[in-house]
Amino acid sequence: MADSILITKSKAFALKIVKVCREVKSTKKESVLTNQLLRSGTSIGANIREAFSGHSKADFIAKLQISLKECSESEYWLELLIESGYYDDKTILNDCIELKKLLISSINTAKSNK
Repeated sequence: MADSILITKSKAFALKIVKVCREVKSTKKESVLTNQLLRSGTSIGANIREAFSGHSKADFIAKLQISLKECSESEYWLELLIESGYYDDKTILNDCIELKKLLISSINTAKSNK
């Protein structure tokens, strides 16, 4: 489990989200968007971790699908922060998109192995 690329990348992403939100809150005094982003961005990894502790293949897939939804939501909040001028480093958005692709691939693989 600890060697899973999904677990590793989602945790690294969550840590970046925490830093981005802290920076935007302290420099731009924006909290509505960052609170939403913090919730969804950190939830991705939590649900992935939970997926690996699932009781069945269906449970595993369901938790990964929740992670995918949270990832899509995070992508939306990041787009809003970037396009509104609150944050200008698009690297975090690219990380989100990469994580989303990994989740889609993992879900598809799990479904085909079902």
